[in-house]
Amino acid sequence: MPEVTIMIGGRGFEVSCQEGEESYLHSAAKMLDDEAQVLSDQIGRMPEARMLLMAGLMLADKTAAVEDRIKEVEAELAERMQELEALKNAPPPEPERIEIPIVPPQVNESLAELAARTEALAQQIEEQTRDGAA
Repeated sequence: MPEVTIMIGGRGFEVSCQEGEESYLHSAAKMLDDEAQVLSDQIGRMPEARMLLMAGLMLADKTAAVEDRIKEVEAELAERMQELEALKNAPPPEPERIEIPIVPPQVNESLAELAARTEALAQQIEEQTRDGAA
């Protein structure tokens, strides 16, 4: 087992850890040292046991807050997953029918006017043909 020296609150501690766990131990020691430094800055020198206890309690408080937040996020995620599942299982929406006129209204008006003129011309031609034949 490797022996590692960690520094917490300006004091060195020899600790053993599993092979390959050294970086995790240094990371955890740094977190504890950061909390000990806060205490040292606020209170000054204190007995080693008290400093470690207080630093540990501060980390435990932070951990509890993170765990609470994780529970909130997990609950929200569960809600979103239920919503997603409900949307997946819902029947597809009815297609919306949209009618688009093929011929714009202006063309219809123009065609009606042309038809009326054509009817009038046809009637004139019939009258002229009748008058010319008589």
